[in-house]
Amino acid sequence: MEDTSNITNSIIQTINTIFEKLFSSIDNNLYSILDNITFIGPDILKDKNFEKIFGTSTSNGILLIVNTLLLAIIIYFSIKLFLSNITYSPIERPYQFVFKLIIYGICMNFSFFIIEQFLTINQNFTLSIQELGKNLFNKDICFSTLITLINKNLSINTSSLDIFSLDGMIKGTLSISLLNLVFTYSFRYIMIKVFILLSPLAILSLCLNSTSWFFKIWIKNIFSLLFIQIIVAIILLILFSIDYSSSDLLSKFIYIGGIYALIKANSFVREFIGGISTNISQNVYNFKK
Repeated sequence: MEDTSNITNSIIQTINTIFEKLFSSIDNNLYSILDNITFIGPDILKDKNFEKIFGTSTSNGILLIVNTLLLAIIIYFSIKLFLSNITYSPIERPYQFVFKLIIYGICMNFSFFIIEQFLTINQNFTLSIQELGKNLFNKDICFSTLITLINKNLSINTSSLDIFSLDGMIKGTLSISLLNLVFTYSFRYIMIKVFILLSPLAILSLCLNSTSWFFKIWIKNIFSLLFIQIIVAIILLILFSIDYSSSDLLSKFIYIGGIYALIKANSFVREFIGGISTNISQNVYNFKK
């Protein structure tokens, strides 16, 4: 019996050591990354390779493609106008088309600047919420500070972790959930870049009534992706506003509830304004919603 007990204790100790190293690695490496990929501002555009893909002028990158499409639209409308005089089919007035072509053509070629201002406004809203929390609670409203607060207030110490205890299970749940957040917001980060690259094409689509639906889908999706970080900042503000106690079991589950709310932030935004899902498990069909 004593040998069996020693073997059991040895296995438990080994398992605890493995999870100690895993959770310590997550704490030390991932949470600062999570702040960077969640709270997005105009800095996302300051990438030389990304600027090359987008286009630094009308003669290269995505801007070259959309300006070529602009010429194609002019040819298309000219042919359609010519045929309408033969078939007497209704068509948009030429002066209206020319007016839209000029306005949207200018906006299309200055879309990088427009997106930069849009990102700045969204970032300022997020920063105002974070600054409010910092003034009220004297803490930075971010993921790094939140995890430090959780480990301190709930007495969860990765250097003496018992995965088979309640605190150990809570720590495991929090670490796995936050790892899920890293994957989710990494996907969101990439999708924001994709929709930024599509911005000239989306603006160009407004030139024709038959293609304007593309802009409506684009603006809804990129707005929902950016609006998520405002919801995240509000959730973090609420989590920092609650008084916690290491001896209070309710506090521990409130923290888990808060992390779950952060995971579901995208779902909340989709319920309000629509947009795509950034959950890794979702399929392509959700892009249309």
